[in-house]
Amino acid sequence: MQITITLADQTKKIFPKDITCLSIAQSISDKLAQKILVASVNDTLWDIERPITQDATVKLFTWDDAEGKNTFWHSSAHLMAEALLHFYPKAKLGIGPPIAQGFYYDIDFGKETFDIQNFAAIEKKMLALASQKNIFSRKNISKKEAIQYFEKKKEKYKLELLKNLQDGQITLYTQGNFTDLCKGPHIPHTGSIKAIKLLNVAGAYWQGNEKNQQLTRLYAITFPQKKELQNYLTVLEEAKKRDHRTIGKNLKLFTFSQKVGMGLPLWLPKGAVLREKLIKFLTKAQNERGYSPVVTPHIAKKDLYVTSGHDAKYGADAFQPIKTPHDELFMLKPMNCPHHCEIYQSEPRSYKELPIRLSEFGTVYRYEQHGELHGLTRVRGFTQDDAHIFCRPDQVKEEFKKVIDLVLYIFDKLKFQNFTAQISLHDPQHPEKYIGKTANWLQAEAAIQQAAQEKYLETTTKLGEAAFYGPKLDFMVKDAIGRSWQMGTVQLDYQLPEKFQLTYTGKDNTKHRPVMIHRAPFGSLERFIAILIEHTAGNFPLWLAPTPVIVLTVSEKYNEYAQKVCTALKKQQIDANLDDRNEKIGKKIREAAIQKIPYMLIIGEKETKDHTVAVRKKGEGDVGSMELHFFVKKLQEEFYIY
Repeated sequence: MQITITLADQTKKIFPKDITCLSIAQSISDKLAQKILVASVNDTLWDIERPITQDATVKLFTWDDAEGKNTFWHSSAHLMAEALLHFYPKAKLGIGPPIAQGFYYDIDFGKETFDIQNFAAIEKKMLALASQKNIFSRKNISKKEAIQYFEKKKEKYKLELLKNLQDGQITLYTQGNFTDLCKGPHIPHTGSIKAIKLLNVAGAYWQGNEKNQQLTRLYAITFPQKKELQNYLTVLEEAKKRDHRTIGKNLKLFTFSQKVGMGLPLWLPKGAVLREKLIKFLTKAQNERGYSPVVTPHIAKKDLYVTSGHDAKYGADAFQPIKTPHDELFMLKPMNCPHHCEIYQSEPRSYKELPIRLSEFGTVYRYEQHGELHGLTRVRGFTQDDAHIFCRPDQVKEEFKKVIDLVLYIFDKLKFQNFTAQISLHDPQHPEKYIGKTANWLQAEAAIQQAAQEKYLETTTKLGEAAFYGPKLDFMVKDAIGRSWQMGTVQLDYQLPEKFQLTYTGKDNTKHRPVMIHRAPFGSLERFIAILIEHTAGNFPLWLAPTPVIVLTVSEKYNEYAQKVCTALKKQQIDANLDDRNEKIGKKIREAAIQKIPYMLIIGEKETKDHTVAVRKKGEGDVGSMELHFFVKKLQEEFYIY
């Protein structure tokens, strides 16, 4: 019997039934067959030596693809677990998934103490096991057999996972002497794993629940070539230098307080200036594009989020409701969009008014787990540059394109030049994850794809990554050291207007349903600033620097003239600070350099006498003396006008 295989380029080929993806790769080229790590069959990830029994669409993935890397790291997690059990045979295993860079495994070492000094021995053992080229073999097993197997091994966490699995859908994977509960897929064999590095140890509650046992989480990364590991470690070292938490502390931008609470940043004066400059920049751009600012409260009745569907989908990640003496339930705002729906609903709307663009720098709150909090990139209170566009169906594509233009404008001004756009679609195999009609989903997805194409964006498509209410376009930006970040999102929503029964009166004088576009070019100010700090290493563009200019006096004798220089700069809308302390000028210069201030103006006897300033520029050093008005002109030419 023969089957038809459709390849990624839409080429159709006839193969015998039970053909494998490896054989399909070999039919294309021997080089591809040597590189293939995993495949997808009808959008389901698939072991490359697993038979295909019916007509299918097949995609082949190598290390160069995200699917290939994820599978490589997933298989490496199994290899690490096998090595760990060699040293800690009584340890109990949790889960070991791939992550953005590498993988981890959660382990209960019981009474044994895990020692980070064993990293080198574990890496050596993993390499020895990898060199055996043990095949990852897949086995379907009944739930009863699986329970018996893991009861015998006393793997209590695997038994707990089995409770939520359906009989007939359970698989085990074995490589060498190690077997794990896993749905797969995996790389063909361990021999592909050539370079290994254990990175970190952390605590993690089982299944993310603080009421459960705390396990030890071991982070690691692997590569198919040693040179790739060396390159990664170089980037990792550079990333440590750029860590926004360290730079933020050194530049006195933000801090955290245990008394205030974990994940709730406190913005210091310089950080607040940076935030306000970003807000001012985007507000100006939005005003020029027809957005209307709104303000909504930090709390709302729980009923609002029940209506929107956020309570059902995200209730577990929200702070617990606040109960009033009148038995009303209020919640800290986890989302701005339901509030904006109510603003739209506050008066009758006509087709002539649309599109209506409502914008807000709205602070929202999510109860992130302790172990997931990380500087400004993962917090419990954050400010979104949120906006919601209510438009007619015939306006959707044009409005979507205008949002893309805004995002591209922001990236240009902030020098984020290396990016791709990810189109996230719904997964038709799991309709329970989404709300709304399939027809609306297909219409929304087509509009996003057409808008991205007409804007000549370099795009990738991710099935199943859509929000529960609609598809989205996420901008994936690579920073100065090559790390990829999700920055800026645009989401098309036919669902919330249904939930809130939003309408407008059309040309035909009947009620119609608007379409809603969610957009946040920054995402959140907290995370955006963290990424900006690490991208620039704290060397902000002149127009964003919290302190663009600092005036330094050689001695107290020149403070009066220095103060006049500061005042003159501020009259020209140039922020300038004065350091007139009775300290040596060398110390003042060193401290200003640590603060990464773009320009220092040195004031001494000559400058006071000649009414000039001695200029030092970050990265260049002394650039000479000049009259103040020439310096002002130089700065005005260098500033972005936003």
